[in-house]
Amino acid sequence: MSEVSGSIMRGLQEMLEHAQGKTELKSRYVAATPPKQYTADEIRHIRDNLKMSQGFFADVIGVSKKTVESWEYGRGKPSGAAARILSIAEADPEALRRYGFAEW
Repeated sequence: MSEVSGSIMRGLQEMLEHAQGKTELKSRYVAATPPKQYTADEIRHIRDNLKMSQGFFADVIGVSKKTVESWEYGRGKPSGAAARILSIAEADPEALRRYGFAEW
């Protein structure tokens, strides 16, 4: 039996024993916070703090320039994934460079 299949079988056995009340498994509650809902002004402020044009900012976060324009004019809102990237850019602008999203 391979290492992977052995690990899976041990896990299944532990689950079965837990379901039968034979063993107690460690558990913990984990919750993700929902992404922040950004206003047009907040998005523009993040981009301005990074000193990026709309086009470059769009390339960095993986959307089109038109999308950034619509956010900044209040016609659209960032998706969950885009909002997470905006949160990173807001909290730690250097992270964009550190994780290879951009070079400047």
